[in-house]
Amino acid sequence: MALSVFIKKTAQNRPLQHLLFWAVSFNVLARIFAYSDEIATVDIIYTFLFHFSILVAVYANIGWLIPAFLRTKKYGLYFLLLASVIFIAIGINLLTFNYLSDHLFPDYYFIAYYGLWEIAEFIIAYIVITSLVKLSKGWFRYLETKDELQRLETEKTTAELSALKSQVNPHFLFNSLNNLYSLALDNDERTPGIILRLAQTMRYLLYESNADFVPLEKEIEHLSNFVEMQRLRVGEKAKISFEVTGNPANKQIAPLLFLPLVENGFKHGVKGETEGAFTKTLLQVLDNQLVFKTENNKGEVDDVEKSSAAGGVGLQNLRRRLDLLYPNKHHLEITDGIETFTVVLKIDLP
Repeated sequence: MALSVFIKKTAQNRPLQHLLFWAVSFNVLARIFAYSDEIATVDIIYTFLFHFSILVAVYANIGWLIPAFLRTKKYGLYFLLLASVIFIAIGINLLTFNYLSDHLFPDYYFIAYYGLWEIAEFIIAYIVITSLVKLSKGWFRYLETKDELQRLETEKTTAELSALKSQVNPHFLFNSLNNLYSLALDNDERTPGIILRLAQTMRYLLYESNADFVPLEKEIEHLSNFVEMQRLRVGEKAKISFEVTGNPANKQIAPLLFLPLVENGFKHGVKGETEGAFTKTLLQVLDNQLVFKTENNKGEVDDVEKSSAAGGVGLQNLRRRLDLLYPNKHHLEITDGIETFTVVLKIDLP
């Protein structure tokens, strides 16, 4: 537990990371430079002086060259300046041991044990190691940021889908209550049957459609129940058909996608005493695709519909939900003819 806490704190503390890196570096080089198994004071001083040139090269690279040139894809300029930094660091190393060490530590005698190319190997090795660490940290930060953005986008999409789905219920209930109100005013004997169907439909809306996806058979059962409720309401005034072809077993679909389309046919087509009123609904289940088609006559638009601010809620809601649930996997075609209104929705199934 204590080790995990230390690692977590270290990962969040950049000065501590640098301090630990140079402490390990100092220990390794001190053992390399030592004349014997025991590290003497002169070895410690020599290692300390040797790090001057390395520090200059490393921090010039990770603090200036990488941010200003490598990350901005100025590769040619980056490598040119990096080569210059390496030669400057080599010069600092030679200058340190040939001249400065005598003034800084007069009690000790130091010489540049390593030649130009050997010093270059040390410096290049440190530049490579620290560059990889620097770039990998940036990559991991990028991945963390990407994951966070994806998580936020997923939460946003989920919240929006939930809000859109929640609009379906009151929209459906509003239309159904309008129908019941008309029948109740006329003391129509079909009212109890429609209320029973409405209760069954609302049970599905409230309790069974909360999942992201539901069995296609359940959704078909719900639509069939809704169509039968409408058939009870209109009686012989219109021709109503609902047909399912193919095998819906073991298929999943987002709930309540088709309800606005079926509702639309009854709301705008099958109403009043319109002669020749009809609504046709066809659901085709193919191997990897579902085709849903509705067609209805166009009745006269009454004053209530003209003034209703919710007139386009159903289709607008449907479009947005399809974009979120089936991006690039659906096709919605609406044909607003002179006498008929047709909608064909195709959804690619997994």
